[in-house]
Amino acid sequence: MKTIILASASPRRKQLLEQIGLKFMVEPSNYDEQVDSELEPRQLAMSLSLKKAELVAKSHRDALVIAADTFVVLEGKILGKPQTETAARKMLEAISGKQHSVITGFTIIDTASHKVLSRAVTTEVYIRELTSSEIDAYVKSKEPLDKAGAYAIQGLGSVIAEKIAGDYSNVVGLPLSALAESLKEFGVHVL
Repeated sequence: MKTIILASASPRRKQLLEQIGLKFMVEPSNYDEQVDSELEPRQLAMSLSLKKAELVAKSHRDALVIAADTFVVLEGKILGKPQTETAARKMLEAISGKQHSVITGFTIIDTASHKVLSRAVTTEVYIRELTSSEIDAYVKSKEPLDKAGAYAIQGLGSVIAEKIAGDYSNVVGLPLSALAESLKEFGVHVL
């Protein structure tokens, strides 16, 4: 079986792949993400994942490289990862009481055959109405920092998500069902 490489430094993506029993190595892509506002969000997610995968694929001859990019879209606007508590607070205020989309684009590259597959998966998340003291407490936990949309659904953020429509693992950072289906095209069967 080919070596599988996860081109991501995300501990959540690593944990998700381990959860489905894949044997893989981690080699983070150092691609400098440039957000191209000309692309619609699904296209952008796939484009970024492709560029990340291509960067890691260059140094491997016979491997499957998997890369992904996840972001939150609220009312047509992409919400990135807040770097400060102030930015996290503003983001949480923006998503409070609203529905938003979580989009993950992923790419698989077979470095031997040069076969490339990119897909995007969207999950709808409904955040309940948050009080300012709840937002303050959540921001104080530091969990919202450096998370797309300023929350982690697999952590304390689970208490602010009222419901989701779609793939839960997509919200965490990697849509496992779509990924497993796509891996079949490369001869890798999870089940």
